[in-house]
Amino acid sequence: MGTWGTNPFGGDAAADFAASLAGLPENRRLFAVRTALAEAAEERRYLEAPEGEVAVAAAALLAAARPGGAPVAPACGSGRAIPEPSDELAGLAVHALDRVLAPDSELAELWDESDAGPEWRASVVGLRTALGPAAERV
Repeated sequence: MGTWGTNPFGGDAAADFAASLAGLPENRRLFAVRTALAEAAEERRYLEAPEGEVAVAAAALLAAARPGGAPVAPACGSGRAIPEPSDELAGLAVHALDRVLAPDSELAELWDESDAGPEWRASVVGLRTALGPAAERV
C-alpha cells in the first residue's frame, strides 16, 4: 500500500481515483463516485485495500459536496466539484465506509497495524458522520 497520510486521498489508489475524475464531465464524475462506492459496499468477501481507499476518497468528495461540507483538496490537485449528492448516494457512501471499517477489510487491517491507525479510523468515522443523516433517511 503506497500511503503517505491518513487523509482520504493519502494513498496511491485514492489519488489515482481523484486524478481520473479531473478529466471527466460533471455527470461522469458522479457516476464514477457511485461506481466506486457500490464496489466497496457490495463486496461480500474480503475487501482489498485499493477498493477501500477509493471508497473513502469517493465518500470524502460526497461529504464535501453536501451543504456545509468541508472542502477537500486531493493531493493530486483534482479538486473539481461534484454536484450535491442525493440522500440515496450519501447512504451508499455510509454503507461503503462501514464496509471499509469492517473486520474483513484489508485497508482497516493495514491501518490497525500502524501507529496512525486510530487517526485513520477517526477520519473515516468523521466522513461517515458527515454523511450519516442522509443515510438515516434512506
